[in-house]
Amino acid sequence: MDIPIEKNFHVFLEDLPRLPLNREIEFSIELIPETGPISKAPYRMALMELKELKEQLQELLDKEFFRPSVPPWDALVLFVKKKDGRMCLCIDYRELNKVTIRNKYPLPRIDDLFDQLQGVQIFSKIDLHSTYHQLKIKVEDAPKTAFRMRYGHHEFLVMPFGLINVPASFMDRKNKMFKLFLDQFVVVFIDDILVYSKSKEEHEKHLKMVLQILREKLYAKLKRVNFGVTM
Repeated sequence: MDIPIEKNFHVFLEDLPRLPLNREIEFSIELIPETGPISKAPYRMALMELKELKEQLQELLDKEFFRPSVPPWDALVLFVKKKDGRMCLCIDYRELNKVTIRNKYPLPRIDDLFDQLQGVQIFSKIDLHSTYHQLKIKVEDAPKTAFRMRYGHHEFLVMPFGLINVPASFMDRKNKMFKLFLDQFVVVFIDDILVYSKSKEEHEKHLKMVLQILREKLYAKLKRVNFGVTM
């Protein structure tokens, strides 16, 4: 589609900037009453894993996504291999999740989302960039995200992957952002945004309205976006 998305909207980035702006919503971690700090001894890592760990930690530190922390909170650090063979740094928050009060904000039903696409002729799908790192954690809850390994003890300033309430919190935020467009021409599901229309002319108008909101709030990755797909 002939929409100057990169030039006019500045929504699409190859990499996220540093610590995100202050938002009206911050991620919180509410614990079951009388829960004490959780601490686990770190896993032993192979030399290859330690090298990868150091590089990925430095990348996150350069973006100011976490800061030095102190005990008593400690989660474990581990790696998960992706389909392309790359190693993904993960924090094991299973013990923290067990004592976290669940956010019961409802996720949409997939069949309900498909019902909205009846009669649609054209759509665009926008995948947000490193979704969880675009929302800050409440200052008082940051120590609960702490993790410890050979290279220090740190806590996140943005939402890390693996916490039980992250999907619900992000859905809440996105529904508030696009509330005027929901059930009109927008479907949101965690880190995906679907813009749908009945004609190309209508779609250009809808897409610009969505990108204008993203311009002020969130970032997406251009290579993971599909524009102007016809049904």
